[in-house]
Amino acid sequence: MVSLEYLLHFIDEDAPSGDVTSEAVIPDIGCLAEISAEQSGIIAGLYEATMLFSHYSVAVEPFVQDGQTVKTGDKLLRLSGDAKKILLVERTALNIIGRMSGIATQTREMADIIYKKNPQCRIAGTRKTCPGFRALDKKAVQLGGGEPHRGNLSDGILIKDNHLALVPLKKAITDAKKITLYKKIEVEVETPADALLAASAGADIILLDNMDPGQVKTTLDALIKKDLRNRVIIELSGGITQNTLSDFADLGVDVISMGALTHTVKNFSVKLEIIPG
Repeated sequence: MVSLEYLLHFIDEDAPSGDVTSEAVIPDIGCLAEISAEQSGIIAGLYEATMLFSHYSVAVEPFVQDGQTVKTGDKLLRLSGDAKKILLVERTALNIIGRMSGIATQTREMADIIYKKNPQCRIAGTRKTCPGFRALDKKAVQLGGGEPHRGNLSDGILIKDNHLALVPLKKAITDAKKITLYKKIEVEVETPADALLAASAGADIILLDNMDPGQVKTTLDALIKKDLRNRVIIELSGGITQNTLSDFADLGVDVISMGALTHTVKNFSVKLEIIPG
């Protein structure tokens, strides 16, 4: 959960010296306004928008909750309060709702594709998030039915290719396991041989990076043959698109992570309108 202070930084960015237009042309009056959806999808960011409007003493009446499916034209929030304050928060609130809902909607679409092929497999995000917005990007993935994955570099151990360019794979796993008993050890590999080595060395999660479906199947078969498959979680990542997602989900893996959930976001369209009278 993000703090009010975190959200107020976005207002400071948009209005460092106040909203000069509204201050110049809008008298001290109250008004009613509504935020509504301009497309269908999974809504997210209403909680954060409500926090911001409430901070400026704007009363908020929700019509739906984060994580729900909405249709074009659906009302999301009704606002009542100082007109200048509503206009001050307007764009920041819409930006938050738009980005988070875009992520949540895309995540739900990917999760549905996976579920049809493998109900036990999960879709996950990555650290490929918007700087300064990561907490909200990750929350949006969860609202869309996905796993957030690591929140940051302090959150979990993931031994990647650039680590293995400096340290041998087996030594990296051994040293990581010495550091903590409470964090899972994940290792990124690109070949079946390295997957077997990682599993034998005690990795908890093996990330098969940039493999095609045939290579993934070969790796899984090799792990099964050595009686190692059930000891590890198998994650796929790299080069997986919406068009190929179904093929990968059908292989019987545990997690598919996609940076595109948060680094290629199609904004969800929402609008705020002042109610006349």
